[in-house]
Amino acid sequence: MTDQYLSPTPLLDFEAPPIQHLVTDRGWLNLSQTDRIGAAYDFVRNEILFGYNSDDALPASRVLADGYGQCNTKGTLLMALLRALDVPCRFHGFTIDKRLQRGVVPELVYPLAPANIIHSWVEIQHEGQWLELEGFILDPPVLAALQGAFPDRNSLCAYGAGTNCLQNPDVAWRGASTYIQKTGINHDFGTFDDPDAFYENHRQLSGVKGVLYRLIVRHWMNHRVKKMRIGHVPTIPGGEANLVPVQSNFQTREAI
Repeated sequence: MTDQYLSPTPLLDFEAPPIQHLVTDRGWLNLSQTDRIGAAYDFVRNEILFGYNSDDALPASRVLADGYGQCNTKGTLLMALLRALDVPCRFHGFTIDKRLQRGVVPELVYPLAPANIIHSWVEIQHEGQWLELEGFILDPPVLAALQGAFPDRNSLCAYGAGTNCLQNPDVAWRGASTYIQKTGINHDFGTFDDPDAFYENHRQLSGVKGVLYRLIVRHWMNHRVKKMRIGHVPTIPGGEANLVPVQSNFQTREAI
């Protein structure tokens, strides 16, 4: 495997002491590759809470220090951990329909949110194939709250979830691809060696909107997620019609 899928970058700063200490303290380097992947994946899914950081393009060490993240920032941390564990990985960039964030974004500012929101997942090379990892985004209490709020629903595109199998989504690492926001995807940018290369040309929420997001809106969103985590899932105006995405011709493909 070439160095492009194993090297550190400014964002994948796995040589930073906090990441090195984490890997050493957990004893992950003593595991098989399958178990290394599972250990890093479970850490990011379970111990890094679902939440909104100040920017998508944050170094992995900063995401670790924050202790929370969303698809893009949790993905950066997972990639850094995987490369620290000698697991080849790459970045796959997309956009998702804004409806996937409804219920997390406060209704007062929801109309101002971009129609298409930057999204990504992590791809790993494992046992001769590329697998797609996205199921780490929602921490278990948030997912359980959504399952409890919608016990008779399997298709959901809101509250940070985009899935057709809400009650039994493919989020656990079992040596196969995992997903939790896949059905919200509406555009594919393709694969990149690392998140640094993607964010050079794809950024969001600049200018006044960016300042408002960083200083006010994301904290409001994080407060709503905290309430979801203890079972208080907010109601979305418009009912059932706003729990599914606008139909798209986009189809995700198997990684090659």
